[in-house]
Amino acid sequence: MKAVLKPVAALGEAVIGGVSEVGRVFQFFVLAVALAFRRPFRFGLLMQQAEFVGVGSLFIIVLTGSFTGAVFTLQTVNGLAQFNLESVVGTTVMIGVTRELGPVLTALMVTGRVASAMATELGTMRVTEQIDAMEVMAVNPMQYLVTPRVVASAIMVPALSMLFVAVAYAGSYLVAVQLMGIDEGAYLSRIRMYVTPFDVMHGFYKSIVFGILLAVVGCYKGFNAAGGARGVGEATTKAVVIGSISVFVIDYVLTSILMRFEPSVIGG
Repeated sequence: MKAVLKPVAALGEAVIGGVSEVGRVFQFFVLAVALAFRRPFRFGLLMQQAEFVGVGSLFIIVLTGSFTGAVFTLQTVNGLAQFNLESVVGTTVMIGVTRELGPVLTALMVTGRVASAMATELGTMRVTEQIDAMEVMAVNPMQYLVTPRVVASAIMVPALSMLFVAVAYAGSYLVAVQLMGIDEGAYLSRIRMYVTPFDVMHGFYKSIVFGILLAVVGCYKGFNAAGGARGVGEATTKAVVIGSISVFVIDYVLTSILMRFEPSVIGG
């Protein structure tokens, strides 16, 4: 009987552990946000983190965005050509990039670069007892280390996402109009006709959530690292894996919610 119940008990423990971990991460997030409104306001640290998250990620975002727009356009042109619908290539690509690919790929790129760095830095500070030393000196480590990173990420990831969309549009235009010979007027007019401010805000709202998410996960894993260098490595790996998976899960949830407010859906 015990052998039969053992897998059930293991599953129950895993579920309870996962739910508890989500609760601790949420509590960590709430505390970090609450401390953003408490003195002292550390604008210098915020600017440093904004530069690290935003400026440091410019190259990879521009590179990824331009080739994403180009490749997506190539595939879309080939698919729509079978139905003589090449004129809607611009609309198809831009809605897909603005709503989904821009926010999601930006979040994944920033997770790989920024969340891992946050986990490594804070994890190293934890295992070398630097965070404990800050507490002894009456410096709140959450306010000093975590809050600036979360706020900076919430600001800079949406900006990076908009940049991604812009360069993806440029890559799409070059491939569609200059290389594939699609009529420029039809390409641009369809975009103006069908790509709405709702599409832009759809991606913008997602980017804010993704920015907060990846920073919170990275900081949480680093802040609670233990076990020396190996523990820091494990925290970094978990930050990237959990952050990346969470982006896809939250993307589905946000898409389901935001589509309920889409004007065309309400009108239909």
